[in-house]
Amino acid sequence: MNALFRPARFGELELANRIVMAPMTRSRASSGHVPTVVMEDYYAQRASAGLIIAEGTAPSADGIGYCRTPGIYSDEQIQAWRKVTDAVHARGGRIVLQLMHCGRVAAQANKPAGTRSVAPSAVAARTQLYTDSHGMVDTDLPHALTLDEITGVIGDYRQAALNARAAGFDGVELHGTSGYLPMQFIATNSNVRDDRYGGSLANRIRFTLEVLQAMAEAIGAGRVGLRLCPGNPYNDVEDPDPRATLEALLAGIDGLDLAYLHIMRSPVPGLDAFAIARQGFGGALIANDGFDGQSAAQHIASGAAEAVSFARHYIANPDLVERLREGRALARFDRHTLYSPGPAGYSDYPSGVTEPALE
Repeated sequence: MNALFRPARFGELELANRIVMAPMTRSRASSGHVPTVVMEDYYAQRASAGLIIAEGTAPSADGIGYCRTPGIYSDEQIQAWRKVTDAVHARGGRIVLQLMHCGRVAAQANKPAGTRSVAPSAVAARTQLYTDSHGMVDTDLPHALTLDEITGVIGDYRQAALNARAAGFDGVELHGTSGYLPMQFIATNSNVRDDRYGGSLANRIRFTLEVLQAMAEAIGAGRVGLRLCPGNPYNDVEDPDPRATLEALLAGIDGLDLAYLHIMRSPVPGLDAFAIARQGFGGALIANDGFDGQSAAQHIASGAAEAVSFARHYIANPDLVERLREGRALARFDRHTLYSPGPAGYSDYPSGVTEPALE
């Protein structure tokens, strides 16, 4: 049997196959950061994935950074997400929620009233964000979190994990890369603290480990995953030694019994994140970035990972599992509708289209 189509169990998560839908920001939530009906359709259409990792979702109102991205901190959001998870489960799927606190990668025009942008230090990210009201704008100068406030943010993640379970999600994934809050604590250009959350590598990874511990205690480690991409500079973060950071994080999560580690291909030349993760993490690995059906099956068959996640291929191919199983060609997505509101280029890609077989 093709390795992609074998069932698997990752902690408490049972997967019908090894094809995972990677989390992708698509900006289809309401302006009030509530999931919408088109999101129900979008995720339900892709329920044949062994596991769906739903898009990055804010654990608190302060965690919002982008326009039209969802949260999981209000009753309205929980109830709206429940419709999504019910739709996925009705089709036999499994779905977890990626928790993404944007920290300093935020613009006030995108945030709810009365909120603030926060970070380990008061250092703005050298990047811009799109806003519906003002176009492209500079990111906010963030408020530097106090020790008590850090404890509060960790509590927000813990509550978000509980809220995700109340919304019907099978688990949660911590977004630990791409320049968001956990990575802001790790990066030396965004974290200039001199307390127990700054300075040494052991201190800079402390926030990530404490968040994972809090979520694991809240809903069970077998329902918690972590996503990493060593050396990813996205959103203006600098890690002077991404190999050391990855190895320290792997040592830090050893014994937590997480459901999985979602490891992305590193952009750093010579840094084989997959091999380091395989050696340092005893649980299930989900590999990501640059795979097609054949290379994914080979990667799993070799023992390098237990599953492979696909992002771009899932945009225009809601029936990706079936297309890969039957050797059908994959449809291409429209870049112009990646982040636009509404169903166009989102939930209107067809399933079951007969196309020429792959060579």
